[in-house]
Amino acid sequence: MRAQTLPPAAGWQWIMGGFAIFRRNPVMLGMLVVAYWFTVLFLNIVPVLGVLIASLAIPGLSVGLMQAARNVERGQPVGLQTLYGSLRENGRTLAILGALYLCCTLGALGLSSLVDGGDLLRFMLAGNRAERAVVEDADFTLSALFVMLLMTPVLMAWWFAPVLAAWHRLSVGRALFFSFVACWMNWRPFLTYGLGLVVVAGVLPGLLLGILLLIVPGAANLITAIVTLPMMLVVAPTVFASFYASYRDIFGISEIV
Repeated sequence: MRAQTLPPAAGWQWIMGGFAIFRRNPVMLGMLVVAYWFTVLFLNIVPVLGVLIASLAIPGLSVGLMQAARNVERGQPVGLQTLYGSLRENGRTLAILGALYLCCTLGALGLSSLVDGGDLLRFMLAGNRAERAVVEDADFTLSALFVMLLMTPVLMAWWFAPVLAAWHRLSVGRALFFSFVACWMNWRPFLTYGLGLVVVAGVLPGLLLGILLLIVPGAANLITAIVTLPMMLVVAPTVFASFYASYRDIFGISEIV
């Protein structure tokens, strides 16, 4: 398996490629993203083991969304079976990847206690609003940056790992290794990609919302709802489809098994 090194502009092309895939079947891709959200939400509310169960399922569900993007690009059928069917593709390895990611996330949050005395960890693990209120006034800036620094190599190793495990039948170690190397080789396009997502998913919706609120200041809640929901149903499927576009361009679609 060979990962290609792409120019910085490729990062923006992934976003545009994701949007092009979304435009081919916006209704179905939007429905699958909503199904993904509700599935993860439902699993998280399961008592005691909810977070663990959701973490084990997320890699398979993510592969399902990438499979949907691939099917749309190829003009093949897409449905709920596309989303949930990927849970069976090398499912044991995908579950292990989910468990490892959860452990790394908790480990990073735990280490953030060295910076803020545990405020960020308590806030993230708070079970209700009253518990969060105890630490909601704390300054999380430094600890959040510390967690981001720790999680960057984890994200690099995990970015392509689920799809490599599902579509290429790689072991946990090999999937993490090839994903990390591919991201390392393409840090420039990933930097462009990250900046592009900030603009597309943050700056532009914020500007649109701000302009509308200036025009109609008395209907803030209504305008926020009208703008936010449609934007989410466009941006989220585009982002998930861009994950597939990054895989396709770096590893080459011909290598999919």
